Amino acid sequence: MTKIESTIREIDYPQQSVYNMLSDLSHIEKVKDKLPEDKIDNLVFDTDSISISTPMGAVKMVIVDREEPKTIKFETEESPLPFNFWIQILPVTETTSKMKLTIKADLNPFISGMVKKPLQEGIEKIADALQMIHYE
Repeated sequence: MTKIESTIREIDYPQQSVYNMLSDLSHIEKVKDKLPEDKIDNLVFDTDSISISTPMGAVKMVIVDREEPKTIKFETEESPLPFNFWIQILPVTETTSKMKLTIKADLNPFISGMVKKPLQEGIEKIADALQMIHYE
């Protein structure tokens, strides 16, 4: 099992506000303009799922578990590489929190060697984007 984690990110919003925004994927509409245009080809989402076209093929993830206010877990429903993805949100103070993103995929050593660096870069870019959102 290959596990890839983002760096821990400080967020200037309370844990509950961050959870409320990220646990309902329909809120992506509010931040869609912050996403790079060339990276959001065929982005489709609703409350529980998100799909996007990537250079490797279509990827669709669905939320499979919500543990309010600290964890949101996703699984791929469609993907060239099946994986699990989750967002952990922990309080730091009453008005700030911290977040970490994790991907777990069952990859053979050859594939893991090829995709680990791009996945690490990708998860950091996602964390960058999530850190910049206004959660109120």
